[in-house]
Amino acid sequence: MTYVGRGSNTCVCVIAIFTMCESTEQHSCIKFCFKIGKPATETYQLLQQAYGEDAVGRTQVFGWFRRFKEGRTSAESDTHSGRPSTSRNEQMIAKVRTIVRNNRRLTVREIAGDCGISVGSCDAILTDDLHMKRVCTKFVPRLLTDDQREQRQTIARDLFERSCEDVQFFKNTVTGDESWVYG
Repeated sequence: MTYVGRGSNTCVCVIAIFTMCESTEQHSCIKFCFKIGKPATETYQLLQQAYGEDAVGRTQVFGWFRRFKEGRTSAESDTHSGRPSTSRNEQMIAKVRTIVRNNRRLTVREIAGDCGISVGSCDAILTDDLHMKRVCTKFVPRLLTDDQREQRQTIARDLFERSCEDVQFFKNTVTGDESWVYG
């Protein structure tokens, strides 16, 4: 606990310092300071001292003071009506995953159009939920699974052994992707 006093004033403002700083907790501190007659500026300074960078902003402190002056009694934030996020749910993530696996050359805008979601939501699903990034106009997973990593190591080891046994091995190798063949 931190005790902050004010000279000969008998009022002592007690602000608990918690590692988890929730806004409701800070609103309660603002309400306490309001009830004991502290000005908003001093309350803001006390919150800065107690919470540091996690403290609510000056405008919010003055806003809460205004609400308490107008007769508000609750320190809880008002519930905000608004449209809940419907685009980042399990069904939509699965739909985006299926579309990308069927055609990795689609743009984010095309995938978003096929799914009926915004481009930003589609990009968030691809990068945050599916852990993919765009590489040369193709979506690829950022990290390999353990099976994929093991398979690549086995193939690389096999190719290395073959190249050690046969000097002409790489001269007979053909590489390519879906549409082009390099020899």
